[in-house]
Amino acid sequence: MTATALVIGESVLDVVHGDERPGGSAVNTAVALARLGRPVRLATAYADDPAGARIARHLATAGVELAGDPCVLAATPRAEAVIDATGAASYTFDIGWRLPALPDATAHVVHVTSLAPLLDPGADDVLAVVERIAPTTCLTYDVNLRPAITGTRREVLDRVLRTAAVSTLVKASDEDLLALWPDRSVGESAAALLALPGGPVAVVVTHGGEGASWHACSGPDWSTGGVHATPAAVVDTIGAGDTFAAALLDHLWPLLGADARSRLAALGPDEWSAALTHAARAAAVTVGRVGADPPTRAELAGADA
Repeated sequence: MTATALVIGESVLDVVHGDERPGGSAVNTAVALARLGRPVRLATAYADDPAGARIARHLATAGVELAGDPCVLAATPRAEAVIDATGAASYTFDIGWRLPALPDATAHVVHVTSLAPLLDPGADDVLAVVERIAPTTCLTYDVNLRPAITGTRREVLDRVLRTAAVSTLVKASDEDLLALWPDRSVGESAAALLALPGGPVAVVVTHGGEGASWHACSGPDWSTGGVHATPAAVVDTIGAGDTFAAALLDHLWPLLGADARSRLAALGPDEWSAALTHAARAAAVTVGRVGADPPTRAELAGADA
């Protein structure tokens, strides 16, 4: 049986200076995985409208298979992005989220991202699915918090922790962790996630232009370290974190699956450095292009040359 990724999360039509592009964390991650040659299915939500049709074409062109009927919303979500002088994007949103019916939720890795476990009315369905499948698969979680949509109230933190507690690997940005725990350092927040009973064996944190770090534990043994960001001429940062997440899974792919927990727990500093370096290189390609436009494997190989 072919090893397949199942990505769960939102679809959004990004509008940047009047230019409309398919996006959303889950769409970007699924497309990035597909462009790297990984078989991927996407459980997402949009409407039977022109924006939804545009997202559907984008997914089909990338080779992303839909895991269920996504036309479960009255209108396709939209995000208006503003790009500042550094290329950083800020957003205003018109978002809806529901989880479509999933005939089959099994996969080599199930990747949950951003609004999926946080935004009603779909959040409870997502949490029920991940808690059901977590004991028999590899579950990865990209926090990718959107406080402008969900806020940071206690209920949001509880849902983040509930998802992280059944995940094998958690990825977050330093901004995500600061929004959730403003009185903690990044290391303290990562340690808190690792300390969740039955929770992740590793937490990977992105630090924007400063690179990325890993925090891992296996019993009493702890490992932490980081890599520098790959130099890039930044056009905008849209989709950079999603590309990083996809490339991280791509590098770790042989270690994923039902036994991923023990295999990832056994990784040493050199192996984590290699994984994060691969992800950073992919993200550097994306920030050098307009919008969420992740590299193919051939383009990434060319960028590494």
